[in-house]
Amino acid sequence: MQSGRAYISELLGDSIVWDNHACMPLRPNDDSFLPQLERVHDSGIDAITLNVGCGGQGVEEHFRMLASFRSWIHENSGKYCIARHASDVLKAKANGKLSICFDVEGMDALGGQASMVEPYYALGVRWMLVAYNLANLAGGGCLENDGGLTAFGRAVVTEMNRVGMVPCGSHTGYRTARELIDASSTPVIFSHSNPRAVWDHPRNIPDDLMIACAERGGVIGINGIGIFLGHNDSSIATFADHVEYALDKVGDDHVGIALDYVFDDQEVAQFAAANPSMFPSEAGYGAGMAMIKPWQFDAMLEEFARRKFELPTLCKLFGQNHLRIATEVWR
Repeated sequence: MQSGRAYISELLGDSIVWDNHACMPLRPNDDSFLPQLERVHDSGIDAITLNVGCGGQGVEEHFRMLASFRSWIHENSGKYCIARHASDVLKAKANGKLSICFDVEGMDALGGQASMVEPYYALGVRWMLVAYNLANLAGGGCLENDGGLTAFGRAVVTEMNRVGMVPCGSHTGYRTARELIDASSTPVIFSHSNPRAVWDHPRNIPDDLMIACAERGGVIGINGIGIFLGHNDSSIATFADHVEYALDKVGDDHVGIALDYVFDDQEVAQFAAANPSMFPSEAGYGAGMAMIKPWQFDAMLEEFARRKFELPTLCKLFGQNHLRIATEVWR
């Protein structure tokens, strides 16, 4: 039987395969899960975006995680590299390496200082979302009443546009996300959000936000978390239903994959239990959340091929759309 990488390469050729959001443990100096990135690469993925913090975590916590991840990547530079430019992703693939960049989930990471965007960018953060489920100084979250993008949030977006960091509307409230799209001079992504028309969960996004995102050149990354796909359903078929709906709604230039896989499911269960307002149990959060794994990309490809997705669509979906955003926005 072919390996995942061999199967993906056979169908997609030299096209980039990119998982645009994954969650390693947020414990500085704990690199016990990072060797699993070798399995990710062996499965056929060429680029991955790792989260370095979320929610109410502040500047110090984010910088400690960045330092920890960057140190491990440099120590293992024979297999991995940090992607600073879109060209680095292509170069890494040609050299047989997995390229890695970082993301930040929520503007609490800035400590109320918009100028912090540039240091994060210099350390490899390539997208940042406004708010993580709950409101912060920048805007509203998706699990509460949303007052919209604040003056501080607008200042941060202006700074993100200047330095080349991609604004993201995932986990963000409807009004804030809509105002984010209007405020940004560069494409906005919903890095890991699913169509609400397929499964009605507050973390998912309605059609009009998907369309607005696409009209400005953005990309919606479909995630593989069971409670956002269905009744804690992480089947490849259900994932494909969300992808197919998004493709029909906004076209194949505007859909990608960002599985949101959590490598340490015990950590996320403990974090959810400790933060019930951010992760309400009635919305399905907590222990036992089903997830599609990065090494199931070959199974996704098989399902999409079965549904007769054409090759150009497959290449865009699996990574070329993420690469386009990097080419257009990163400086």
